Amino acid sequence: MPAIRLPRTSRPISRQPTKPAPSPDWHDLRAPNAWLLMLEGRAPWEYAALLATLPWMRKLPQGDGHPVLVFPGLGANDLTTAPLRAMLDSLGYATQPWGQGFNFGPRAGVLEQIKADLQALYRRHHRKVSLLGWSLGGIYARELAKECPELTRCVVTLGTPFTGHPRATNAWRFFELVSGHTSNDPELMEAIRKAPPVPTTSIYSRTDGVVAWRCSVNEPSALAENIEVQASHIGLGVNPIALYALADRLAQPEGQWKHFEPKGARRWFYKTPTQPE
Repeated sequence: MPAIRLPRTSRPISRQPTKPAPSPDWHDLRAPNAWLLMLEGRAPWEYAALLATLPWMRKLPQGDGHPVLVFPGLGANDLTTAPLRAMLDSLGYATQPWGQGFNFGPRAGVLEQIKADLQALYRRHHRKVSLLGWSLGGIYARELAKECPELTRCVVTLGTPFTGHPRATNAWRFFELVSGHTSNDPELMEAIRKAPPVPTTSIYSRTDGVVAWRCSVNEPSALAENIEVQASHIGLGVNPIALYALADRLAQPEGQWKHFEPKGARRWFYKTPTQPE
């Protein structure tokens, strides 16, 4: 079985100078400031809001039973996605955690295992699989969909930095420490920022204290969209507003995907920008 790999898989950290990246508008993006980073402390309140809105959450669009493979963020494990997966299971989806412990980057065997998991889910359910990734987990979801579009129904990412400057986050040093890879690889980023050839949604927040929000904005297309919510980075996976958008996206009938269009009072809670600002 050929192994999945990130395009030109992240190189080990080297002291040799790297070739400078092209100079698009976002080249000088910086990580979120200290104030936004401090606001990440509101994540427990977002979880409390989820508990308080459980009766409302039961009215979310119901799923059709198709499988959903869920990837956690950098330094996180399946425990962090448990509330999210529990909600999706209650809506009728067949969720599966990534099952590889803590996510410390694309270490040996990680990418091969997620491809094997996708193939096994497809064989078991005889249906295409939706891929859901939080932060770094969204990179896995996007790249896996590019490798196996025939097995993938859609991709949804939560606060995933797939474009912009590779160090426009407050986590790049931690990534390099635990993964052994450099975060500043212009050629790799050029490949990663291309959206998969399947319906792809990025859910992000301008008040993200970890990832510069412009790093999570897709180039709009017939199959790619962006949904802005008010949330912390750490709280995106338990934020009721983000979870409603996620449920709406996963409930789209296969082959009939349409861009997100909040109606009525929901328009107060979402923005669907067409271009980065």
